[in-house]
Amino acid sequence: MDVSFLAWALTVVGIAGLLAFDFIFHVRKAHVPTLREAATWSALYIGIAIAFGVGVMVLGGTTMGTEYFAGYVTEKALSVDNLFVFLIIMTSFAVPRADQQKVLLFGIVFSLIARTGFIFLGAALLNTFAWVFYLFGLILLITAGNMLRPHGSDSQSGDNIVVRIARRLFPTTNHYDGDKLFTIENGKRVLTPMLLVMVAIGGTDILFALDSIPAIFGLTQNTFIVFTATAFSLLGLRQLYFLIDGLLDRLVYLGYGLAAILGFIGVKLVLHALHENNVPFINDGEHVDVTEISTGLSLSVILGVLIITVVASLLSRWGRAQNTIAAARRHAKEYLEVVENDLPHREKIFAALCAEENELKTLPEKYRKRIREEEQLMDLLRQAHAVHAEQHAAA
Repeated sequence: MDVSFLAWALTVVGIAGLLAFDFIFHVRKAHVPTLREAATWSALYIGIAIAFGVGVMVLGGTTMGTEYFAGYVTEKALSVDNLFVFLIIMTSFAVPRADQQKVLLFGIVFSLIARTGFIFLGAALLNTFAWVFYLFGLILLITAGNMLRPHGSDSQSGDNIVVRIARRLFPTTNHYDGDKLFTIENGKRVLTPMLLVMVAIGGTDILFALDSIPAIFGLTQNTFIVFTATAFSLLGLRQLYFLIDGLLDRLVYLGYGLAAILGFIGVKLVLHALHENNVPFINDGEHVDVTEISTGLSLSVILGVLIITVVASLLSRWGRAQNTIAAARRHAKEYLEVVENDLPHREKIFAALCAEENELKTLPEKYRKRIREEEQLMDLLRQAHAVHAEQHAAA
């Protein structure tokens, strides 16, 4: 189904309007969203995405609607996985909690711009070269394999290559000045960590797009569906971050589920490529008679895998332990950063930290061994206890 210019224009204006509304009424003034605020707006954005999908199904037909929902669910799941990396980057930069909204909104806007460029480039390549289906399928299969292996920390930390280049080329400071991107230090105009964290997130967004765009093209080649499913999966991601912040570390099996989904879509792409084959060295350039995977089956597999992996993560004892580890890490950092004269607040934080450490001690040995191998975490805990001991010795 061809989509009119008017439908394109109204959709783009609507998405831009939602982003502008988000910035003006929520992000411009720095604050930490309450759980109720995050839940309300997350539900609203998901409701808008579902309503749009129903409209697509009514106006464009069942096939088009199913393709939209399959793409939306896949991209939403990949976006949640991206939140893990955003969390790591913002933690490494020690971004103030109240300013994290602005960083997240920047990441969403940059990601939407980057992915839109990749979408139109991918559509042009697919319409011109049928062999690109093989390439996209191979990218997804390699990505699925990589998700099953431990990730290197460099690409997911605040000290990745993009930030190192920025630090080398421009004068920077280690101190925040509110949410300003530049500040004056020793009479010179310098970059703040706020700008550097946005650079880091922008760089990782480009890498995310290289995985996400082939995935959705494996479900539909309709450019309008690809664009809208991608855009609506990103809208509301900021609110979702604050809503599931306490659960992010608990989704320990989500990576395996996403690997299975990407591998499945990769196989689907290869089968489609064989069916449309015109590569001379494969079957003499003739089409290969293979069974293709329907969009309905794809949607069922995607939903099934996500439900199984999320439920398994929530029931997992290691998943619950990961939540406690994240809380202990956060409280240790907070304790070391709180000013010394705020003694009651420091004692409250230290009490929470001790409670979390006691909970970790009740875990089976195999889990405690994993925790002891996390050198940064253990170093943070030792520092917090050392500072607490010095404080009480001085008193």
